[in-house]
Amino acid sequence: MSQPPTAAATAAVPVAEVVLTGDLARPARLTVAALLAWPRHRARVSFECATSGIQHHAFTGPLLHDVLSAAGPVFHPARRKDRLRFLIAVRGADGHHALLSWAEIDPDFGGAPVLLAVTVDDTPLDRSGPQLVLPQDRCGARHISGIEEIRVDGGYPATSGAW
Repeated sequence: MSQPPTAAATAAVPVAEVVLTGDLARPARLTVAALLAWPRHRARVSFECATSGIQHHAFTGPLLHDVLSAAGPVFHPARRKDRLRFLIAVRGADGHHALLSWAEIDPDFGGAPVLLAVTVDDTPLDRSGPQLVLPQDRCGARHISGIEEIRVDGGYPATSGAW
């Protein structure tokens, strides 16, 4: 017996993956299902959207810091300031990009509770992929839907000369 067209179409849709790349000891490919294994945090967020006004949503997911720390960023572990030269670039399926600094999410510095959301308003995101959620932002421009890649880049070495 064949499946109804809607069930067949749903089964054919690939599960979204996030690729962790860059200056990491353990680059990875993660699905929403894999992210569900991490401790989840909940954030109720209000932000201004340029196209649809003020939005109110509840997101759950692991902290970006926890997920990236497990991937082993290659900064010097005994030198806290070495972390300050690392940037995090996030790219969504729609081409939207956002850039964060490691210090922004590091508990020793900014400690922002940035989420890799696996649900929005209790709706799972396993088909569309996780969302980057910055609860502290008033504007929603850095909220990235359908994350495809997160790149950690420490290519900004300390210089001995003047800028």
